[in-house]
Amino acid sequence: MGPLLREIRHNPLLWLLIFVPAVFGAQARATEAHTLLFVLSLLAIVPLAALLSHATESVAVKTGDAVGGLLNATLGNLTELIIALTALRSGQYVLVKASVAGAVITNALFVLGASFFLGGLKYHVQDYNRVSARLQASMLFLATIALLIPSATRGADSGTAGVFTQQLSVGLSGLLIVAYAAGMVFSLKTHRELFASAEHAGGDEEPWPIGLALATLAGVTVLVALVSEVFVESVQEAAVAFGMTPAFVGFIVVPLVGAGAEMASAFSGARKNRLDLSVGIALGAASQIALFVAPVLVLLSYVLGPTPMDLQFWPGAVVMMLIATLTASLVTNNGRSAWFVGVLVLMVYLIFAMTLYLLPPRLESSGAAGAANQSFFGTIFGAAGSKT
Repeated sequence: MGPLLREIRHNPLLWLLIFVPAVFGAQARATEAHTLLFVLSLLAIVPLAALLSHATESVAVKTGDAVGGLLNATLGNLTELIIALTALRSGQYVLVKASVAGAVITNALFVLGASFFLGGLKYHVQDYNRVSARLQASMLFLATIALLIPSATRGADSGTAGVFTQQLSVGLSGLLIVAYAAGMVFSLKTHRELFASAEHAGGDEEPWPIGLALATLAGVTVLVALVSEVFVESVQEAAVAFGMTPAFVGFIVVPLVGAGAEMASAFSGARKNRLDLSVGIALGAASQIALFVAPVLVLLSYVLGPTPMDLQFWPGAVVMMLIATLTASLVTNNGRSAWFVGVLVLMVYLIFAMTLYLLPPRLESSGAAGAANQSFFGTIFGAAGSKT
């Protein structure tokens, strides 16, 4: 426990852990105070994500940056997965799909761009393995194509459209999971020599003992699950109070909260001139969300959800994911980066964020807030108010 307590004492970000018990206390005393619960859960998830990041770095310290990036991306995505599963159980499929699309955009643009920018402020030019980056970008492009197909076939005969879309979604989910598994075998086993990290300078912090790191992972995962449930229950009402559109919440706020662990690890790696780790986390998390998490959520909806969920995303969401993928592919093509490259990537992300924040509401009905939010999403992104 010594290293953990020292880290909490010396890291001001971890002082926010005081908000973890505050969330549960507020939930017990003021279940209808959605704005308060939203703010408290937001403040609680941030230090939990930082702890998750430090623990995964300690576990991965002997594996190298390629495997370490994958491990950080995988365990970092636990936050997004837990939030999505919580929304899935309550049938909030609009929020699930928005958070999935937003997670892809956030990791491929914000995490990658900010890593380039922060690393470039300290180092004139940074190198990384472009083979690894191009593989992750290619896998992400494949997932985007798979998500585009159900939207492109939206005009199928209305009598069989529901069955067709559901069957297609299940089939595509299986293909994406197989593709993701094949990519892991390719990069970690059969051709792993191609994915060695670029040479870098800079020292690393002393990792935690493996037992402490694993115990922290287990404990933090449980706490994230509990806090995420409060976050999902309060986010829609809080969005109205803060004047945020549901689109902005689903595509920007929820993914930024879920990507806390990835951001902490990626930014730390960039500042230590370990850009392979940063790129691996950013693009690895994005491709994992698109190729693995989204298909798994579709399959789990048959067990956990009130009705099956499909992969029919809104055209606007697919377009943004496609642009994010192409941007990431373009800037990682040569294996070198500087701070201005990060600025360019961040600008694309800010264009999306500004558009979603300023997007005027176009509610088609005056029903309950939840129904209005779903109608809002459908109107904006061409889903015609579809719940699934």
